[in-house]
Amino acid sequence: MTDQQNNQPESAAGEPTARSMRTVAMTALGGTSIEWYDFFIYGTAAALIFPTLFFAEDMPRYVSLIASFSTFAVGFLARPIGGVLFGHFGDRVGRKAALVTALMMMGVATTLIGLLPGYAQIGPLAPLLLIFLRFVQGLAVGGQWGGAMLLVTENAPANQRGFYGAFAQAGAPAGLVLANLAFLAVSGSLSDEAFMDWGWRGPFISSVLLICLSLYVQLKLEDTEAFKELAAASQPAEAKPRSPVLKALKTYPREISLAAGAFLGVQVTFYVCVAWIISYGTDPEGLNIARSDMLTAVLISTMFSVPANFIFGAWSDRHGRRGIYKLGAILTGLWGFVMFAMIDTGNWWLITAGLAISHICLSMMYGPQAALLAELFSTEVRYSGASLGYQLGAILGGGFAPIIATSLLLAFGSSMWIAGYIALANVLTWLSINALKENHVKDLDSVA
Repeated sequence: MTDQQNNQPESAAGEPTARSMRTVAMTALGGTSIEWYDFFIYGTAAALIFPTLFFAEDMPRYVSLIASFSTFAVGFLARPIGGVLFGHFGDRVGRKAALVTALMMMGVATTLIGLLPGYAQIGPLAPLLLIFLRFVQGLAVGGQWGGAMLLVTENAPANQRGFYGAFAQAGAPAGLVLANLAFLAVSGSLSDEAFMDWGWRGPFISSVLLICLSLYVQLKLEDTEAFKELAAASQPAEAKPRSPVLKALKTYPREISLAAGAFLGVQVTFYVCVAWIISYGTDPEGLNIARSDMLTAVLISTMFSVPANFIFGAWSDRHGRRGIYKLGAILTGLWGFVMFAMIDTGNWWLITAGLAISHICLSMMYGPQAALLAELFSTEVRYSGASLGYQLGAILGGGFAPIIATSLLLAFGSSMWIAGYIALANVLTWLSINALKENHVKDLDSVA
């Protein structure tokens, strides 16, 4: 089959043309945006809806809130498992096949959450089914990131991996913006009673669109040249590692551990700023800010990170990944104290500005991250190695961040303890990045 028949024209050097690279990049951005939208609407619902809908009415508010955030954490517990399963699949069968399967799983699970009866209808079965579907969400997002990230970084020109990798990264803040817009649109057009009763289900059920996108990826996109070359070179079949995950763990244990550490500061800060902060701001016994105002503050502040991801991804192509990443860890860790001082004023403008600057600092790390992780591993185990590092960092950082933040506030009564938690996570991230080598000038095929 010719390149023209595949709709994937390539240059003489075997790299995709600018036009086909844009198609791959925008598809990765669209896929990750909708995938993360599905993952994040759960976080918003866990703060606003699930404590009263899926748990017994006689539970104290903070107990039901922690229980709700615990179901949120289940998705993070599943992410490393998804990284292992889809890493094996992606390294053995192909990046595209793994990505399509992950997108399909996420679309089905999220739609079913929107159809799930509450505690009043089916009792304890309601939170159990919620936990199961959240686990499936975690499996899907654990596999999706590696596929989307490798579609762009393995196809990108060597001197633009950071920029094109940012298309996969920008899907996270874009998905969050879409999630908050969906909740704002629904809650703004309905009474509180209607919103809590049935209106919140709309953003979940609309995730059926992700199934359509997965079919587009399956029909229109080709796998990466790096994987196709590996598959062609791996004849006979026994030349491929039987278990890419085990080979990655055996060959790259240091890189996987440091990749996880490099993600800690990003995840802790991000999920404090986009999930936990909503319950903190709307608490009737605390700041008591209107739900729509907090959602709007999170939405506007997160929008700053979308262009920032591309700016810092491109910067890392010219100047290296480690320097900008380490600077981001320092600024994010320090800014947490200023940010909470601004948030605690209760002033909407200061809250939004404080969160926005935090997201810009985060983008110094998150923007270059796809390229940085791809450059740590050889092609035959790249999906497995990068996914393991990324998802282990996610579970240690993001999965428990809302629970830890809530517990710190209950124990000490001051948001400065949450700022200290953010600072500690970013110190660990700085140490991890400092221990990694700079690989931004390497050809991916030359990674040993």
